[in-house]
Amino acid sequence: MAQENQDKLSQQEQQAIDLGAATTRTSRGTIYTLTIVGQIEGHQVLPETVKTTKYEHVLPLLAAVEESEDIDGLLLLLNTVGGDIEAGLAIAELIAGMTKPTVSLVLGGGHSIGIPLAVSARRSMIVPTASMTVHPVRMTGMVIGAPQTFHYFNRIQDQIVNFVTKNSRISREQFLRYMMATDEIANDVGTVVYGREAVESGLMDQLGSLGDALGWLHKQIAREKKRKTGRKS
Repeated sequence: MAQENQDKLSQQEQQAIDLGAATTRTSRGTIYTLTIVGQIEGHQVLPETVKTTKYEHVLPLLAAVEESEDIDGLLLLLNTVGGDIEAGLAIAELIAGMTKPTVSLVLGGGHSIGIPLAVSARRSMIVPTASMTVHPVRMTGMVIGAPQTFHYFNRIQDQIVNFVTKNSRISREQFLRYMMATDEIANDVGTVVYGREAVESGLMDQLGSLGDALGWLHKQIAREKKRKTGRKS
């Protein structure tokens, strides 16, 4: 038995090292903590010197959390500069589709495609000092100068706007104003929004800390358990 517990501990430690993830079990419930940090890596492998979150690791993890009978809720910790649009949206869509209680907490930054990830949770929180950069879709590498390219940019940008406004309280008009502002960022288009303004605009649900995020999760977990108990009786 002692060896089995040691093996479980070793697996959790390795998971924390490899994926920035941890499972915490208490009398109030079991919470899976997942971190989204650095740059979100997509179909192209980034250099080893760049801190990344690999979507091929995160997607099956989220599916396992949703399906597991041992895990009651998900805590998502965000400090990301953004990254691959399709990878970020894929992760965000999975989180938004989860039935278990989910809460996100933006620490440091939740920039670019990190914004859909932040609002994808059932409850989104941000610390006062954190920032979020809203800007139009960009593409690196070779870009074909054709009307079709411009049309593609508009369509993918529209998908991002639709997702964010569907999963938060910010209006489409306000989000587009942030996205297209020309006087906020030097040599670029967009807006940097800090904690309090992110909440006041409706982009995030509330200012909060780790204690607030865990407290909200435990309340939701208790409600879910009570509902399931009532249904069985």
